[in-house]
Amino acid sequence: MRRYELRDILAGTGGEYSTALPTKPVFLSLERDSRQVKRGDVFIAVKGETHDGHIFVEKAAQNGASSAIVSREWAQQHPDIGVPLILVDEPVAALQRWAAWRRNKLNVRVVGITGSVGKTSAKESTAAVLGQRFRVYKSPGNFNNEIGLPLSLLDCPDDAEVIVLEMGGAYAFGELTLLASIARPDVGVVTNVYPVHLERMGTIEAIAQTKQELVEAIPEDGLVVLNGDDPRVRSMIAAAKGRVITYGLQDPADVRAYDVKSEGLKGTTFWVEIDGERTFLKVPFVGGPGVQIALVALAVGHGFGMHVSEILVGLQDPAIQVRLLFVPGPNGSQLIDDTYNASTPSMLAALSLLEQVPAKRKIAVLGDMRELGHVSEEEHRVVGGRAGDVADVLVTFGDLARVALEEVQGVERPEGRPLEVHAFGLDQREELTEFLRHELGEGDIALLKGARGLHMDAIVGEIRADAADIAKGGSLA
Repeated sequence: MRRYELRDILAGTGGEYSTALPTKPVFLSLERDSRQVKRGDVFIAVKGETHDGHIFVEKAAQNGASSAIVSREWAQQHPDIGVPLILVDEPVAALQRWAAWRRNKLNVRVVGITGSVGKTSAKESTAAVLGQRFRVYKSPGNFNNEIGLPLSLLDCPDDAEVIVLEMGGAYAFGELTLLASIARPDVGVVTNVYPVHLERMGTIEAIAQTKQELVEAIPEDGLVVLNGDDPRVRSMIAAAKGRVITYGLQDPADVRAYDVKSEGLKGTTFWVEIDGERTFLKVPFVGGPGVQIALVALAVGHGFGMHVSEILVGLQDPAIQVRLLFVPGPNGSQLIDDTYNASTPSMLAALSLLEQVPAKRKIAVLGDMRELGHVSEEEHRVVGGRAGDVADVLVTFGDLARVALEEVQGVERPEGRPLEVHAFGLDQREELTEFLRHELGEGDIALLKGARGLHMDAIVGEIRADAADIAKGGSLA
């Protein structure tokens, strides 16, 4: 954890201190959650979608904050807050200026990764691969927006050689342009374009345009890495100023995988061809998206001059197996916890994984997918049709997901197997939890997946059996 010097904060933010400078102008850490503040921290009053951090300044001071970054206007209205203040025009804008100032001080190469799905997994795999040769810092979690990305840059250690950042959620035009102006990436990666956040952006073409902003920000001496299997991403080649590397399963691709074979929970095998050299790989990623995760890292590593043998060591790193967890469930069952988020591609990928694993019964517990706009019903029907092919029991959670049940009515099942269906509304969380607690039995495997806002991870937490060991799998969302 970096320590923050007051002189750097003032220089970076353009702020001023409300009192005389302290004798020890160093803060232990930067914190935006007043509940997490420790003695000696500096608190920043960030205004988010639901709360204005200024209302928690006093609480942060009570918890031990040595100072707080606040707007001048707010400070004028609250002269007796009880803690020295760093006065700025607006905290988020000041945070972004400070992060850009910090980026200019670092002698690093920055890799920015964006896409509709798979950004976090691609970031983790890329960082693990580059870490075989370089001192790598990666953004924590999914710190990918106008607040999280600056916080990531500020937390980067001085001796880092490469920074790998997740960038943007395609919420608005100009979002990635802003983030790129702060981070100044040398390498830009676009994983895919899907109708995620379609409700906000309107069309998938608009989503693609926002993703292309990252490509356009990469300088002539930089590198652009694109998913050649996605036509909208592949078309971004024309927007690149410098070198481009494509990856995918289709020919042509500069980094191409073929003869892909799943080994269930044991991982995936495939051949990869790079510059005419063919290599057989086995990676511990579970499910079809695992190949794409590996290909991103292979392409970026190749762009950094690494050999595939060096890259493969990084792909074995268990730390890159994020989010999707195989955990013990009630009554001897097993749970596939993929509750982090949900989109149509990640839903289909998770169902494909459920199809591959051996089980007495396969139960799909699927929640609503959100922000799909006018294609929402169609996309839920697609997921429902696939679930009907895979699962023995289909359980939906939410009004949107209930549409999936309509798609399996009257559909002939493979080998005449009956499909058991159940629907729960969002106001029936407790009923769903109790149903799963009693329904799941020895040898069953249940997949739980839905939009992050449904908090289905809490359901997993309530029904999972106590166990010391958790087997990690690959990330699909």
